[in-house]
Amino acid sequence: MDIILLFPGQGSQKPGMGKDLAEAFPAARDVFAEADRALGGSLSTLCFEGPESELTSTQNAQPALLAHGAAAWAVIRDRVAPHVRAAAGHSLGEFTAYHAAGTLGLADALRLVRRRGELMYQSGVERPGAMAAILGLDEQAVEAACATARGEGGAVVPANYNTPEQLVISGEVAAVERAMALCKEAGAKRALRLNVSGAFHSPLMEVASDGLRQALAAARFAPPAFPVYSNVSTRGVCDTEEASALLLRQLTSPVRWTELVRHLASDYPGALFVELGPGTVLTNLVRRIVPEAQTASCGTAADVDQLLPRIA
Repeated sequence: MDIILLFPGQGSQKPGMGKDLAEAFPAARDVFAEADRALGGSLSTLCFEGPESELTSTQNAQPALLAHGAAAWAVIRDRVAPHVRAAAGHSLGEFTAYHAAGTLGLADALRLVRRRGELMYQSGVERPGAMAAILGLDEQAVEAACATARGEGGAVVPANYNTPEQLVISGEVAAVERAMALCKEAGAKRALRLNVSGAFHSPLMEVASDGLRQALAAARFAPPAFPVYSNVSTRGVCDTEEASALLLRQLTSPVRWTELVRHLASDYPGALFVELGPGTVLTNLVRRIVPEAQTASCGTAADVDQLLPRIA
């Protein structure tokens, strides 16, 4: 059976994440212990117990999600690795995917995403912005609404192409609110402001680029064991220089998840998409994009027990 690994992005974190996995499997405990050492604090306690307000902070949520995804991968790796053909992650999750592929060591990956989270948070302070989910409106209509809002003054762009009719827009507050109104006028079912600390995946994040470039340059990149599909290019990446360059571009570029998933489904027909980390956000999106796709989640001990018998 061919397997594609998926790793969630910010928003999937929740108190209790990874706790039963660490209690059940020494490999998961070891990952959380290494995360605590690498970051010089008890990330594991924050994951297992919260509080939610602290866990949700960008600079904490990102390493927490990476640690949980890495822990789930450590538990199933020996059984599953021979079947893995590719991996992908949504925004922050792309870094976890590179860890799973062997490109980034765990400590390097954790320190890198902690720094990324700090930079993104600071960018939101320096250039305040907003994000909003647009539901029930196609890509072209959302793009047109953003273009109109920009023409009236202000920065706003599509930031996440999550499914053909679920997009997220990002930019300056007034421009986002104007684009939301235009999307509703165009027939969107809902337009919802998101609780985020900045205008992620938009030009407003440009102020974080130099810091992230330096952090990426300091990290050690090894060739991936399997292709990691880029949020920016939507294609598989096997070259370390390209990987680093695309992770930098991802900061200010939209997450093209719909196109990425379609490419994965086309390149690996019949593959099982396995989401590693808390929740089922990505497997739900995959089923919306490719209804016939096989999916599974792997974030708890019960998930592991259900997944492994499926691996032939």
